[in-house]
Amino acid sequence: MTAYQDGEEEALEHLYRLYREPLYSFIFRYTRDENVSVDVVQDTFVKLQIHKLQYSAERGTVKAYLFQIAYRIMINKLNRRKKWQSLLPFLAPQTTDSFSAEDKMTIQGAVAKLPELHRAVILLYYYHDLPQTEISTILDIPLGTVKSRLHKAIQKLKEEVEVPMDEEKSL
Repeated sequence: MTAYQDGEEEALEHLYRLYREPLYSFIFRYTRDENVSVDVVQDTFVKLQIHKLQYSAERGTVKAYLFQIAYRIMINKLNRRKKWQSLLPFLAPQTTDSFSAEDKMTIQGAVAKLPELHRAVILLYYYHDLPQTEISTILDIPLGTVKSRLHKAIQKLKEEVEVPMDEEKSL
């Protein structure tokens, strides 16, 4: 890790080869979701690249540091998935692979109908798993505005995709 912190890019490749499988194995055993596991491992090494100077050998091993990063990323992804499922439970099954083509089209249509400002926040938050602080930076708007737009977008999506009670009874 010290070599990588000193600028040796080959050291990152060595760390990736050394810890990719153990990280993947841990995340997969926890989530039982191959896509999430691959994403978390990739995100872990991206985060390592961004924050490589924050590692300190005094606080633990490189392996522990990477597992800590991976665990936090995984928990954030799972929490976002749970939040999405709680907002639109009939359109958010456990894995995105189990969406029917009709459900995917319904969601895409509803997202496409959102005003641009709300659509950007929804796409960055739910589809690209970005934290609200990063969305604030990307869109160059205050964090409170991100939260407000996210809330309004969710309300509009709910209105758009919910089946009215009268229609539901006639089905």
